[in-house]
Amino acid sequence: MSTQTWDEARVRQLHEDLVSLYEPVDRVEEHGADPTAEPGEGVRQLVTTILSQNVADENTRRASEALFERYPDFAAIESADREELKETIRVAGLADQKARRIQRALAAIREETGGAYSLAFLDAMDTAAAKDWLTDIKGIGPKTASVVLNFHFGKPTMAVDTHVERVSKRFGLVPASASNERAHEILGELVPDELTYPVHVLLIRHGRTHCSARDADCGNPVCARYCDCEFCA
Repeated sequence: MSTQTWDEARVRQLHEDLVSLYEPVDRVEEHGADPTAEPGEGVRQLVTTILSQNVADENTRRASEALFERYPDFAAIESADREELKETIRVAGLADQKARRIQRALAAIREETGGAYSLAFLDAMDTAAAKDWLTDIKGIGPKTASVVLNFHFGKPTMAVDTHVERVSKRFGLVPASASNERAHEILGELVPDELTYPVHVLLIRHGRTHCSARDADCGNPVCARYCDCEFCA
């Protein structure tokens, strides 16, 4: 783990260096146009993010397609037979847990809005309150909440997946012993608001391209400048 001291200026430099290595991040290119005008898109983002927990992207895609092809709307998903729902999303793994979480989340949204399946009310909340509302739902952790709030609403939440956490710890942005929840807190305070999305995406790219969990390829200027992990030594 790097022992370098991090502050806002150094994070901004890291962002510039990652951009030089991977090119700038385009939010529209990565996740499509701003979906806030589309009713239910925030809910779809939440459901898809639940499906993505602890599973590869391809299996998330397959499970999401199967789910939205089988059920005509969110009400049908919420009221679906649990066993049938589990079978529909089984490819995403942890099918029982995820089925429960999805139905629990849909019920919470419906109850909050008085019958609508929309997360539009979160847009009017400040970031902390919106994150608290989501994480109060059992099974919705800081990563899932941060993905929805940042990707859908553009709120300054730093989502920390396995790639972001691994790279952040190797670079010394986050202590090696920090929990995922603590990593969210630290990076949320350290990364400037306008950089939460691009830094998230760029750290994932770096984790996939160079800073993998095993046999990392450290022959790049970003690792040379920021990392002293076992593969860089």
